[in-house]
Amino acid sequence: MSTAGDRHAPRATSDLGRRVGARRAQLGLSREDVAERAGSTPGYIAYVEERVPAPGIEFLVRLANALETTVQDLTGSTADLAPGGSRAGYRARLEEIGEAECWELLDGHGVGRVAVEGGDGLMVIPVNYRVVDREVVFVTAAGSPLARSAASGAEVAFEEDRLDEAFSQGWSVLLVGPVRTVSDETSVQRINAAGRPEPWAGGGRETMVTLSPRRVTGRRVRGPGAPGTPSGSADRGPSRT
Repeated sequence: MSTAGDRHAPRATSDLGRRVGARRAQLGLSREDVAERAGSTPGYIAYVEERVPAPGIEFLVRLANALETTVQDLTGSTADLAPGGSRAGYRARLEEIGEAECWELLDGHGVGRVAVEGGDGLMVIPVNYRVVDREVVFVTAAGSPLARSAASGAEVAFEEDRLDEAFSQGWSVLLVGPVRTVSDETSVQRINAAGRPEPWAGGGRETMVTLSPRRVTGRRVRGPGAPGTPSGSADRGPSRT
């Protein structure tokens, strides 16, 4: 977890530093944790996050592995590319993800996509979200397709995914269920206490909406030899434990 020193660290001054710090926070790791994984020191991890470093490729590879990501993602070289452009992995296998792990993968908050019925048919909208008591919370503009769906209690689909381009693997979680507008003060206070989602788009988005899923499903693509994949698991099939 983050240490007290991390909370008072200077603002990062490089894109690499911001990405390293954000990924470390996402994993719940301290600088000491990352340093141990990367064979470095906490002081140098702090230097990477707070200054304008130019580390060598060998260290960047170790740092990316420590943060369970890729050098390309850390350096931002894939930031403007559509995901999924790499070739399919060799002998990859598709696995189902259980409901409990689906909630874990959503990790409390992030950015996903909502499919709603709009004026011209189905629309898919990127949204910031927060998970509160097994419901997904969004903040949207009054009169938006999502707000209109919530006003009528319509059913929507919400999806989030993660891809590892280097190893052609990843996961996707899908939630389907009705949405409703949150208006009573008790519910609003409860959600605000848990952490109100703040839309990146900003500007006039004050309508709070919750999705109560009736169906939670997930899928994962794994390839032999990829990080987090036990040796031979792609040949044996999904784990039953």
